[in-house]
Amino acid sequence: MCVTAVESRPAGVVGTSQSPAHRPFGARAMAFVALTKPRIIELLLITTVPVMFLAERGVPDLTLVLLTCVGGYLSAGGANALNMYIDRDIDALMDRTSQRPLVTGMVSPRECLVFGIALAVVSTLLFGLTVNWLSAWLALGALLFYVVVYTMILKRRTSQNIVWGGIAGCMPVLIGWSAVTGSMAWAPVILFLVIFFWTPPHYWPLSMKVKDDYARVGVPMLPVIAGNKAVAKQIVLYSWVMVVVSLLLTPLGYTGWFYTAVALAAGGWWLWEAHALLNRAKAEVTGGKLKEMRLFHWSITYVSLLFVAVAVDPFLR
Repeated sequence: MCVTAVESRPAGVVGTSQSPAHRPFGARAMAFVALTKPRIIELLLITTVPVMFLAERGVPDLTLVLLTCVGGYLSAGGANALNMYIDRDIDALMDRTSQRPLVTGMVSPRECLVFGIALAVVSTLLFGLTVNWLSAWLALGALLFYVVVYTMILKRRTSQNIVWGGIAGCMPVLIGWSAVTGSMAWAPVILFLVIFFWTPPHYWPLSMKVKDDYARVGVPMLPVIAGNKAVAKQIVLYSWVMVVVSLLLTPLGYTGWFYTAVALAAGGWWLWEAHALLNRAKAEVTGGKLKEMRLFHWSITYVSLLFVAVAVDPFLR
């Protein structure tokens, strides 16, 4: 999610606060929305709501769904804003992040910090007072994990950053289940693991595309420190584990034929694309012909189809 700056700045220069006259209200409002990274939160909600249908084995209370979605958006938005506050130095040096609000000066660092903390507090209280406190602590834990463990500790130190940092993105399935039941079960744990093993092969193809950006700022994403063939092998490995784990819901009695059919079809296509990427990498194909973004785009479709099946399956049993 990018916001066009009122005043262009060269890459590598963090914007300073602009005067009120140069920061119109509409653009400022859009900048604060951009701090929450709405497009990423869409994916988080796609994994939250269907799990609520699975937990209810039907249609959950729609007010509860709305409150969970609002709380989830605010919590993830706060985490994303704090991530931008911490990463504002490298965001200014990377092409893909050079138009973020702190880099352009549309939002000041102090404003971003206060905004992120405020969203964290409001989301935790909203969850606790209107949903339940288990969901509230899970949401707060996801926020702290993303900000502290991933952004502050792992991201700039290890190529395994996205593997373990991705745990934060797995939490919405636990939150969705706990919002309905107030407890945990094997179903959300399995879906948690699906997202855990989905995250690296989802993100690594994008990292392959923009690895020069990461190399420029010293962030050791796996494609920065390993060749395309080594990265593609890891993608295939995680993809196989992800597909196998996704099929565990049915033998445990949580899903039926519809979910199984979708998981097999979507997972089979994923594996086809992952192996195709590996074959191109082995052939030392580079540039646009590597087509790494095909798997990245399919990964979003895959997780959407899988979780739609999670929501629909209870009505077909």
